[in-house]
Amino acid sequence: MPKTKINKNQNTTWDVIIMGGGASGLMAGAVASARGLSVLILDKNKTAGEKLKITGGGRCNITNNEPDIHKMLRVYGEGAPYLYSPFSIFGVKDTFKYFESRGLPLVTQARNRVFPATEKASDVFDVLHKELIKNKVVLKQNCTITGINHHDGKIVSVETNQGNFFAKSFVLATGGMSHPETGSTGDGFRFLKELGHTVQDPTPDIVPVAIHEDWVKNLAGVSLSFMKITFFLDGKKQFSKTGKILFTHFGISGPLILNSAKSIKGLLDKGDVTAQIDLYPDTTIGDLEKRIVKVFDANKNKILKTIIKEIVPDGITNALLEIIDFIDLETKVHSVKKEERRKIIDLLKALPLSVDGLMGVDRAVVVDGGVSLKEIDMKTMCSKLYENLFITGDLLHINRNSGGYSLQICWTTGYIAGISV
Repeated sequence: MPKTKINKNQNTTWDVIIMGGGASGLMAGAVASARGLSVLILDKNKTAGEKLKITGGGRCNITNNEPDIHKMLRVYGEGAPYLYSPFSIFGVKDTFKYFESRGLPLVTQARNRVFPATEKASDVFDVLHKELIKNKVVLKQNCTITGINHHDGKIVSVETNQGNFFAKSFVLATGGMSHPETGSTGDGFRFLKELGHTVQDPTPDIVPVAIHEDWVKNLAGVSLSFMKITFFLDGKKQFSKTGKILFTHFGISGPLILNSAKSIKGLLDKGDVTAQIDLYPDTTIGDLEKRIVKVFDANKNKILKTIIKEIVPDGITNALLEIIDFIDLETKVHSVKKEERRKIIDLLKALPLSVDGLMGVDRAVVVDGGVSLKEIDMKTMCSKLYENLFITGDLLHINRNSGGYSLQICWTTGYIAGISV
């Protein structure tokens, strides 16, 4: 955005000051300014929208096109009852209309995930950016907020490293603690506590899982598309999920794992957690054995090590070779005993993992925590403690899965704040 000179008179009073230039803050600014209000956005980064530009791996999973509102809101757990009213004001269909009417077509992909047709997160930012320019919003960058001043139930001004700024209304949209490299370092949680709000301390909500075994870490970068993973607590089965698993240098990730993190954390609080990966979830042990017997029969005179790649998914041959310690890998295939072959099959159906824990907030896609929804008027996003303070996005204590649900909260709460200030 072109630099706009701000009146050096610090007593200038804006209609709206928005603290934070992320998704919800940009939406709030675009909507409020379209109503003719003077809007100042304060952002600590060199450029606004840093997290938005990297979301979805740079593709931007902008929302989730779940047509059933009850199923949609169920994803938000305990926050669901509070969200019916906000979603009736600005829901998924409104997100489609808002961006598509501004020249950005959206497409629905697997699991109802919605992306810009260009699959460029920067294009989502550009839509909002153009609105800010058109409506003469002033964006103050490299501006770190150090305090929020209040008097008689109203916010009066914002203290920053570049002076104090005054407004009639304020929107707190500084984000949570996921992707701290983009400036989301939890400042808003501290401000909310200082203002007397009840704040749930943040914990990683959608986050990769740390695994103990080295063979897993040696697979960093490998992804398996259709795998079943089962989690155990002290040896007893707890739950299973099927989908894509991504191996990393610290363990496992991918949508399937990220969306299981909260459940895994609950297990870790109770005891030892292990897991098993079924590499052939749609194949019974009997059918898998028939398939492997055919491979063995066709390669009788080869050594076992050379034909393992024929019976495992691409990319994990070396890992399986590390695990097979019950037979000499130089053994000729025709000399492999039936019991040994069965052990290999059992491995393919139940690769064992030991869960060390969840990764920290620096690896999290979404971090929960934030202000209690009981203290927010969800029809306006206004604080019930301060009549001119509006709170949006990741500062609200709403649990959610990956898959576009987090950004939809930003669009919904940002829009409502924008029409309410």
